[in-house]
This record gives sequence, C-alpha cells and structure tokens, in this order.
Amino acid sequence: MGGGTPTQLEEADLVRLLGTIEWAEGAEVTIEANPEDLTAPLARALAAAGVTRVSLGVQSLDPAVLIGLGRRHDPAAVSTAAEAIGAAGISSYSVDLIYGGAGETDTSFLASLEGVLALEPAPSHVSAYGLTVEPGTPLWRDPARHPDDDVEARRYELADARLEAAGLRWYELSNWARPGHEARHNIGYWAEGDYLAIGAAAHGHRSGHRWWNLRTPERYVRAVAAGVRPVASEEHLGARTRQLEALELALRTRWGVPALALPTRDEALAGLLEPAEEEGRVRLTRRGRLLANEVAHRLLPFGTGSPESHGEGATITLCPTRSAG
Repeated sequence: MGGGTPTQLEEADLVRLLGTIEWAEGAEVTIEANPEDLTAPLARALAAAGVTRVSLGVQSLDPAVLIGLGRRHDPAAVSTAAEAIGAAGISSYSVDLIYGGAGETDTSFLASLEGVLALEPAPSHVSAYGLTVEPGTPLWRDPARHPDDDVEARRYELADARLEAAGLRWYELSNWARPGHEARHNIGYWAEGDYLAIGAAAHGHRSGHRWWNLRTPERYVRAVAAGVRPVASEEHLGARTRQLEALELALRTRWGVPALALPTRDEALAGLLEPAEEEGRVRLTRRGRLLANEVAHRLLPFGTGSPESHGEGATITLCPTRSAG
C-alpha cells in the first residue's frame, strides 16, 4: 500500500481499506509510512489489520538536507516510528534514503546511514536512491540544487560498503536486505511478475500487458464512479521486447543474467561483471552497478544474439532461488 503517504489517512480508513483484501497465507503486506505519522496506536492497528512490513520514508537524518528535499519530519520521529513498529510486533521494516540532496556531504550522508543502522529495532531492509530531477518541479527550476553525478556515484559506493558491512546485502541496484528480508514485491517487479494496479497512478502488468491508471485521485474516482476503466494508457509487449526487458531487469539484481546474454570479448565490460551465485550467470560488480545502463545496452536478447539460440518464446528467468522470506 503505497503512494508515499497512505498513513496520512485516518486510522479507521486505513484499516477499512486493508480489510477489503483477503490475504493469502503468509502474504507479505507492506504499507509505506511517513515517520511522523506512524504513532504507536496506528502501528498496533496496522499490525492487527494484517500488515507485516512497513516502508519508512526517512530520506535523510540531516535536518538541513530534509528541508532541501521538502520533507517536514524531525529526525527524532524516525526513532519513535521504529520503536512503534517493533512494539506492535510487525516483523520487518525498511528505510528509504535519498542521497545527493543540496547541503549533503559525504560525512552527513554516512551519519544518516549510521543513524539508520543504530535504530532499535534495526531495519531489515534499506533502499537508497540518488536524487533525480523531474521536469517542472521546483528542484528542476533551481540548477544550484541539482545533484552531481560523480558525487552521487561516490555516495552509492559509501552506502553499499557500509550496508554490506552491517549484514545487508544488495539484491537490486538500490535495495539492500538481511537474508530472507528481500521485498517480495520488489523481486516481483524485477522478475517480470504479474501485479494489479489499484488506485490513482498505479501500474499493473500481466503476461506482457502493461497498464497505468489515471494519475490524479479526482479523475480516478470519477472514472470508477462512472463505471469506466480508470486506465490512462497501456501497452502489449512482443516476445522479443519481453526477452530484452527481462534481461534488463534481471541485470539490476544480484542474481544477474545468463553469461551468454553478454558479449565475451568486450573490453568496455572489464571490471563491470563477476560470476553470480548460480553457475552460468554473471552479475554487476559495485563499479558495474554505477554503469548499469551502459552494460544493459550490450545485452543480447536471445543469449547469442540470434532468435534460433533460444527460440521466439524463450523465457529469461530472474533466478530459481527463493530467497525472500
């Protein structure tokens, strides 16, 4: 349950929405939350409604950086929210961080990482994203606040080294988790799994058919009330496109891609790939992850580059491993 700020709804409304779904046995039920919204009573109510995982939008523990990002929470609220999650018995929680914001330094970013790892209970999952500039936003109109690519690359390397040392291993470019706590919905996206789009701006996918809903809640509600599909647009992917996309998505993960999907004699790939856990597959090194898009451009959709090598309907799997608990 996302959208960034679902916990701004009244507790009764959140519980009612969660109650409309019949959960499968052992389902992962995640809700996104702002730290300042997640009170102890709300955490208990969410746990009782079936929530098993919380994703906290922390972004930074540096007050100056938070102001630059337009966030309103006090860093102290993060510790309070973590305690509420633990006291409610919710088994897992994740922290989202953003690096590259105005006023941030290597030192302050590392301080945020250390502060997150010191939370009680400690997070079982951390996501760290480089700040991106979206056209038309206040950030876009203020070049002085735009992030520097080299700075963001350095912050990524700092994050990866510190999180790995703390026992959280990377499993996707921007996601680290303790073994067994990888987000199942995340893995579903990178494995080209099927998912429903429920709510404004939500995206869905089923067997190569992809669609996304109307962005604004007002238009979405009007469409549903009128009995009209609230879909803004959709696309159907052909077999070749699906194969290439499956490889591009799998390349983002620690399980990697079949070695045959990349050229064996390409000096530009030196130092960017290493053997993956499963024999016959390769994955990105830390440096390779910084250049993931460049590596993706060299992918061969059918392993050796010819449709005959795998067949038109071949499936590229993420990995047979079932690591998510």
